[in-house]
Amino acid sequence: MAVRMELSRILIRELNDFQLIELREVLDEDTGGRAIRDAKPDEVEEILGGDNAVLGRSFPIVIGLPEAQAIERRLGNVPVKRPQTHDLLANVIEELGGRLESVTVTDLKEGTFFATLDIVTAQGESIHVDSRPSDAIALGIAGNVPVYVEEHVLESALEDQS
Repeated sequence: MAVRMELSRILIRELNDFQLIELREVLDEDTGGRAIRDAKPDEVEEILGGDNAVLGRSFPIVIGLPEAQAIERRLGNVPVKRPQTHDLLANVIEELGGRLESVTVTDLKEGTFFATLDIVTAQGESIHVDSRPSDAIALGIAGNVPVYVEEHVLESALEDQS
């Protein structure tokens, strides 16, 4: 099962070849938008409605400086004079009659994350195109689509942090 995530933080230090982004679990709509971390201990059970789900899990992903800058530009709605690589891919998908539905971080192997662009074709077929997570997230932010992380990836990422 995939878990809905959001970009919670981007750390850019231009002196490094790599940057960090942090994905955080999106709160379940059933919580009424309230964050567990903001609740008093006796309110947690009410917010969760008896569910034992842990909300707000997060983990970092190391990305390159160009991808971090592309994400930061998109978050800040900073216009660029010419389409960047992520813009080009979004334009190609659209011109071919497709639609980016979501992005999913699908695996974590030997410290490397894997992702897919989840696209609906002009014919209505769902396809999953292999992608680096940083590119997928940059494209997803530009297209305002949900970011998902497979549960086993989230669990592995959290174990690796320990």
